[in-house]
Amino acid sequence: MSAFGSFGSYAAIGDSFTEGVGDPGPDGTYVGWADRFAVLLADQLPDHQEFRYANLAVRGRLLDQIVAEQVPRARELAPDLVSFCAGGNDIIRPGTDPDDVAERFERAVRDLTSAVGTVMVTTGFDTRDIPVLKHLRGKIATYTAHVRAIADRYDCPVLDLWSLRSVQDRRAWDDDRLHLSPEGHTRVALRAAQVLGLPVPADPDQPWPPMPVRGTLEVRRDDIHWAREYLVPWIGRRLRGESSGDHVEAKRPDLMPL
Repeated sequence: MSAFGSFGSYAAIGDSFTEGVGDPGPDGTYVGWADRFAVLLADQLPDHQEFRYANLAVRGRLLDQIVAEQVPRARELAPDLVSFCAGGNDIIRPGTDPDDVAERFERAVRDLTSAVGTVMVTTGFDTRDIPVLKHLRGKIATYTAHVRAIADRYDCPVLDLWSLRSVQDRRAWDDDRLHLSPEGHTRVALRAAQVLGLPVPADPDQPWPPMPVRGTLEVRRDDIHWAREYLVPWIGRRLRGESSGDHVEAKRPDLMPL
């Protein structure tokens, strides 16, 4: 049983990170850390007890969109556990204020904690080695500090991704360098289970196997491919005011048995 009690139902809310982008399943639907975490939660229940899971997350969503679209649904479902990761897409936008985003995040946490059993909040990653985001490290760190303070005020468990050193390895990230790889998602799921005091089958911070040294030419070739395939389209969507989540719906909008 979890240190926070037993969970018979779980709803995940958030953006692409929680939807599972970067971790495609055999049918093309993204899996991701939240789906993997749900399996770990279900495994803690007796065989006769049904576990139900919803994933309301949609890629590209900003905090206010998540609060408007997903938080009311999570309150309506009233599961035993909600994971709440939001604000990252706001923070990486030019001109946004992490203090302001945190105030809006706190209002949503207050709303959720009044309606569901346990709300687990998620910090940002340490982006010092992520090419697109490393210049935003200070801004992300400020928001992460706010999230931890909010968690203290509302007695929320914290999925602290900043301290998860294993995701500093580039193998934890998808080719787009913005989303986790399947292994990265797996390590986050294991850490989420640890946060709740669940036994886990592996250490999420276990060292990666040694990797061959890459030459300068190979690194440069990869950087050029990444810029062409991922960075330029990402910038183009920003300039056009488009989102990767336009016309995308939640993959699991109801609490359904696993």
